[in-house]
Amino acid sequence: MAAGTEMADEGARAETRYQRGLRVLSQVDGTAGEQVVAKLAEFAPDFARLLVEFPFGDVYARPLLGLREREIATIAALTAMGTARPQLEVHIAAGLHVGLAREEIMEVIMQMAVYAGFPAALNGIAAAREVFGRHDAAREGGGA
Repeated sequence: MAAGTEMADEGARAETRYQRGLRVLSQVDGTAGEQVVAKLAEFAPDFARLLVEFPFGDVYARPLLGLREREIATIAALTAMGTARPQLEVHIAAGLHVGLAREEIMEVIMQMAVYAGFPAALNGIAAAREVFGRHDAAREGGGA
């Protein structure tokens, strides 16, 4: 195969990966994810593309786990990290978007007290309180 053809094939695969990533991102976050990517692309377009392709186009798109299970794992990991509150808030909202109940999200955060400690779990609870409050306000105002 000629070098130019190989490069064209790689470009087509990358675009397919990006499109798949955008589709899965939309399923996970709705329009909120698209807004995050668009804002990031203004400053760091290469990183924005990578954010769509790798986590969503490659990992989230894998068939063995559903989006609910992936969000449970993500909420648990971000809670345990204790240093990623903005991302935790995004994924708590995504958890609601993919059908997790508030009680399930709180149970995941509570489980992290065992493995990551009470400070991490308390920070996770504070993030959940914030997201749930925004979610309620949006519903009362006619939004999401």
